[in-house]
Amino acid sequence: MLIILTRWLIITVAILVASAILPGIHVESLLTAIVAAAILGVINTFLRPVLLILTLPLTILTLGVFAFILNALMLLLVAYFVPGFEIEGFLWAFLGSLIISIVNWIVNRFINRPDPGRPQKPDVVDLERGDDGKWR
Repeated sequence: MLIILTRWLIITVAILVASAILPGIHVESLLTAIVAAAILGVINTFLRPVLLILTLPLTILTLGVFAFILNALMLLLVAYFVPGFEIEGFLWAFLGSLIISIVNWIVNRFINRPDPGRPQKPDVVDLERGDDGKWR
């Protein structure tokens, strides 16, 4: 549950950053950003994977650029459903989705760091052959 709330907070901050940087994205209040982040999270969880699979040939043909276009369309869809969250056009949605993705990536890099006090699983398993011929 804490992971879901953390990701919700990250997306909310990313939406606020995008609205602060881009003049074509307007967020009325913090509550509007929270609702937009929740709806964006739900859309990205359920709708986006289906659309990614359906548009996979187009994504491969454009060398992955269409995935960014799909992100912009998801952001426009959120703006359609959330009053107070306005995007003035596709270009602003495209740039906003890039900023949201970058902020999300940067914050997740810091959150998903391994805990130094916790032993990590080794990347390589070192095996030795015993005198009986069995690997240990």
